[in-house]
Amino acid sequence: MITPTRIEVSAQDLVRQVRRWKTVALILGVIAAFLAVVLAGEMTQGAAKTSGASGQAGDGSDATAAASDDQTAAANLTAATVARAEDGDAMAFGSADAPVTIVEWADYRCPFCAAFANDTFPTLYKEYIETGKVRYEFHDVVFFGEDSRAAAIAGRAAAKQGRFLEFMEVLYAAAPQSGHPDLPTDKLVGFAQKAQMPDLDAFRNDLGSADLGAQVDAATATAQQLGVTAVPYFVVGDQVLSGAQSIDTFRQVIEAQLGQAGQ
Repeated sequence: MITPTRIEVSAQDLVRQVRRWKTVALILGVIAAFLAVVLAGEMTQGAAKTSGASGQAGDGSDATAAASDDQTAAANLTAATVARAEDGDAMAFGSADAPVTIVEWADYRCPFCAAFANDTFPTLYKEYIETGKVRYEFHDVVFFGEDSRAAAIAGRAAAKQGRFLEFMEVLYAAAPQSGHPDLPTDKLVGFAQKAQMPDLDAFRNDLGSADLGAQVDAATATAQQLGVTAVPYFVVGDQVLSGAQSIDTFRQVIEAQLGQAGQ
């Protein structure tokens, strides 16, 4: 029997190793090709997603730009251009000849609107409206659903009977400190009764008034066109205030407006 020499054995081992490495290389090549295909697919999908995201981002940018335009438009509002300035306006308080006009946009279910109505408005009314320095107009908007719309209609129904302020005071006094309260019909009627509405039956009928509903819808649409996107929102003369500001803030702004008016 012929025994291979060490050199021959080494040569055979080398051949086997070369073959083994070729096999490994082939396998690795197949794996690499597979991964390349998968990666290419993912990159294609990623590109598509990126393209879609860019489109969405573009849409978002447009929306942001539109919102910014709205805010800019709202910031340039003046009471002279947005006030109803109507004789006998039951949703306005104070002399029509007052040197300063304040316009407020509010939703009856807005907790910050309630905070302003409960904490700031009574003092403002006593110091500036009753003294003839300020005319105050309330503009209703519907930002928080059907109950907000129903409440706005109820406010206008109360205004028809000359009890708008009393109704608003009762409604806001019952508001929670946070969240948007439910305002079903029976609750609105209860507020009207507490506000000493002269004719409750007429008030109930007016809650279903298509005409009052159309007025509320028109007021909301006008507010949105003006760029009012949050409540409460105020125009004091030619100065804009957003949010439930303190009475001290209102005093400062009103006094400045009175100064401009030569008062």
